[in-house]
Amino acid sequence: MGNQKKYLPLWIGLALAAGVFIGSKLNFHDNTEKIFATSSKKDKLNRLIDYIDYEYVDNVNTDSIVDVTVNGILENLDPHSVYIPKSEYQHNADDMRGAFTGIGVSFYVYKDTIAVIRAIEGGPAEKAGIKGGDRILYADGKKLFGELVQRDSISNYLKGEINSKVALDVYRPSENKTLEIKVRRKQVPLVSVDASYKLADDLGYIKLNRFSETTYKEFESALEKLKDQGITKLVLDLRGNPGGYISTAERVVDEFLENDKLVLITKNKSGEINKTYATRRGDFEHGKLYVLINENSASASEIVAGALQDNDKGTIIGRRSFGKGLVQREMSLGDGSAVRLTIARYYTPTGRSIQRPYGKGNDTYYSDYEKRYRNGELIHADSIKVADSLKYVTPKGKVVYGGGGIIPDVFVPKDTSVENETLQYVARSGFMSYFIFEYLEKNRTFFKGIKFDDFRKNFKVDDALSKEFIEYAKFNEAQIDLSNYTEELKRTLKANIAQQLFGPNEYEIILNETDPMLLKVLELEAKNHLDKK
Repeated sequence: MGNQKKYLPLWIGLALAAGVFIGSKLNFHDNTEKIFATSSKKDKLNRLIDYIDYEYVDNVNTDSIVDVTVNGILENLDPHSVYIPKSEYQHNADDMRGAFTGIGVSFYVYKDTIAVIRAIEGGPAEKAGIKGGDRILYADGKKLFGELVQRDSISNYLKGEINSKVALDVYRPSENKTLEIKVRRKQVPLVSVDASYKLADDLGYIKLNRFSETTYKEFESALEKLKDQGITKLVLDLRGNPGGYISTAERVVDEFLENDKLVLITKNKSGEINKTYATRRGDFEHGKLYVLINENSASASEIVAGALQDNDKGTIIGRRSFGKGLVQREMSLGDGSAVRLTIARYYTPTGRSIQRPYGKGNDTYYSDYEKRYRNGELIHADSIKVADSLKYVTPKGKVVYGGGGIIPDVFVPKDTSVENETLQYVARSGFMSYFIFEYLEKNRTFFKGIKFDDFRKNFKVDDALSKEFIEYAKFNEAQIDLSNYTEELKRTLKANIAQQLFGPNEYEIILNETDPMLLKVLELEAKNHLDKK
């Protein structure tokens, strides 16, 4: 048990990093092309599939064989060239488009029934009067509860054509009555801005979770609102952001860089080099900037951090980023599936590639987090391995390195203790969220009508609730001892309550109150203030 506990932070860290291993595949151009050609190699594969279809003794799903073949081919290329099956394509397309058509609710399948966690702010369901805790029983007369109902089919009934109506039968436990509610399906945003608020009088904070089609407009709107509130300094939080569209990253960078500053260099197979420059459009070129990154900040996030660092704009704070410097293009395969194929490498303005080596295979490539954990890089800045051959110098003389991720200007170690790693894991997992949902089910009357400011100042998570969660929290059938992290646990529980009552912005506000990287920002601000006196 002792050894298991010793390495628990590593396994939890690996689980957290898994998201970026998938998400970091999302750095690609937002155009598509179809390539049709014939060759003896393709004829060979086609013939084999035909033989299996028509001659093989047993019935075989050749679609699945094709999927395996495509994946096998891509695995021999690079870690970020990926196949998207038809079954997953729409979800991926919605995620990168930044919207889907539906009624706009987040929900659990709770005791075989759809239980609404919260209606998305401004969405069709909220406007129609659906509330957190409501149970959706029927959609257009179709039963949506019971053991045989699949989650995928539930989503299909709630989604649909834009402007189409769906008649819902909704049970509201708090009033012990069933309501008939008609909802007109609309475009529901998949929000990229997790949080946007003032950290201090002149210091704003924006957190981006991806770079989708809608990210720039969301970011621009959030920045304008903060500027209207008087901010002249900004924290841009890219921690855990796996990337997305290059064009979106370039537009975000353009807000901070002066006209004609180099943003990005790309080079394709034929050696063609393309350079992207900032325009006159930027609205925060003279503002002070801090950028937060960590080991799960990848691809488009690294384009932003690298462009700013190489142009001596702002201060990069945190830990070395993921290390992805490859560009993908999405290409249709004609049957509803697609491939994202690496078509170029990208370089930061000083000319450095931040792509990690991948020549030893995907297993070695994906075990990089374990390597960083074991060599102490997550705790000590001087454990980061750099090569003099990959040294570059910015216009103002700052030394930066290529070869694997963006190394921050100011290092902030990660707390890799068992308790903290556990808290980090459960805070952003469905595990604690489900516990809080059950807690709110018993206490919705208490929270009815409460405003966030009052909740933040006056609501306290008591010892009884934290102890109840500790009893509830079992991993691998072993009790996790969080008794030394009581205050942090209480804050995490409070943040999850805020998320379900008010939304992701309020969740981040509460968690960020003791966040080490944000505390480092405030420390730097205080030091700068003293230096000016």
